[in-house]
Amino acid sequence: MNIKLLYFFTVFLSINSFSQSVEYEKYTLNNGLDVILHKDNSSPVITTAVMYHIGAKDENPEKTGFAHFFEHLLFEGSKNIKRGQWDILVNSNGGRYNANTTADRTYYYVVFPSNNLELSLWLESERMLHPVINQIGIDTQKEVVKEEKRRGENRPYAKLFDYIQQELFKVHPYKGSVIGEMDHLSSATLNDFAAFNKKFHVPNNAVLVIAGDINIEKTKTLIDQYFGEIKRGNIVTRNLPKEDPIKETIFKEAYDENIQIPLKILAYRTPSMKTRESRVLDMISTYLSGGQSSILYKKLVDKKKMALQVLAANNAQEDYGIYFIGGLPLGDTELSTLTIEIDEEIDKLKNELISERDFQKIQNKYESQYVSSNSTVEGIANSLARYHTLYGDIDLINNEIDIYRSISREEIQLVAKKYLNKNQRLELNYLPKK
Repeated sequence: MNIKLLYFFTVFLSINSFSQSVEYEKYTLNNGLDVILHKDNSSPVITTAVMYHIGAKDENPEKTGFAHFFEHLLFEGSKNIKRGQWDILVNSNGGRYNANTTADRTYYYVVFPSNNLELSLWLESERMLHPVINQIGIDTQKEVVKEEKRRGENRPYAKLFDYIQQELFKVHPYKGSVIGEMDHLSSATLNDFAAFNKKFHVPNNAVLVIAGDINIEKTKTLIDQYFGEIKRGNIVTRNLPKEDPIKETIFKEAYDENIQIPLKILAYRTPSMKTRESRVLDMISTYLSGGQSSILYKKLVDKKKMALQVLAANNAQEDYGIYFIGGLPLGDTELSTLTIEIDEEIDKLKNELISERDFQKIQNKYESQYVSSNSTVEGIANSLARYHTLYGDIDLINNEIDIYRSISREEIQLVAKKYLNKNQRLELNYLPKK
């Protein structure tokens, strides 16, 4: 069978095998904790997850890094889990766990054999009900986070996104990094951390998701048993500042001692992840640099030999997005030359409809991504938590793919015209430090 035909047939079968909706049940406890349950008895595995609607954007600008810090601190232990025991409890019962933080939310999850459902609920309830926030834990995790920051900053191009954020955002807290400033964490007191926890890590600012091999009624009983007694916190309110439109090109240079090859970046402030336009920008980034068959890769890397690599991405966030395009020059190619070549393709997007063939390739990729993201209970748990917390619409787990399917070539052209303009962007030369 032809390889391309085989690939299409495989994708087709995958999409059709996953054509049924993801079924879920959502309800709310008296303390405000939202609960989402998804039953899948095909494999004896469960994912128990909690997403708090707290990210780096919610921090005091004079005390940054707290959201990410708690991602570490809340594994220190609780009233009933001694320091160092969390890892032992999970691993000895066949489980695994992790957590991550963005500017918008913090996510904790544990994956267990389904006979450990009660253990997973107890662990997460301990984190929410009575974590131990003491000086020894804070001092330990300060060193962990500092080392994480040092390692991160020593990676090539690691500071790039920080520079982009600082230029595109002047008043909104997206201008800061998730990991925060080390002097802020160093100077923070035990009372600062306790106050942050009390304000944000409360049931009415969270969603609990259990997905996998569960009995719905038994699970509800256990949830009420372990989470029902947790007290509601104060309502978390947000009144974040709005950015003025960018009306002229921002030209900047930044330097990195850990790189040898310069990088050209064109970056744009774009609308919220909740908008249809944000999804169109997703498709545009796929068209421009999504793999070796993309427009910019074929042009600048394969054909003209001007670039070692190209990139384009839509970093979609709750309040604003960041869309950026760039490339690493090859040989004596000037950064300005890369800019001209990239702008040529952007202008084509604005003035011409992309081909039907390229359009279908993009559509196929999003169909495939949809299948992949919801192919495991772990992925489904993440999707349910994310759509609920950041989009306010859990049904997107079933119908967001329909939004992508409904986007037209004409919309791609219109969105490119609206957002990818020279007077609305940052032009950044990211250079080796001499």
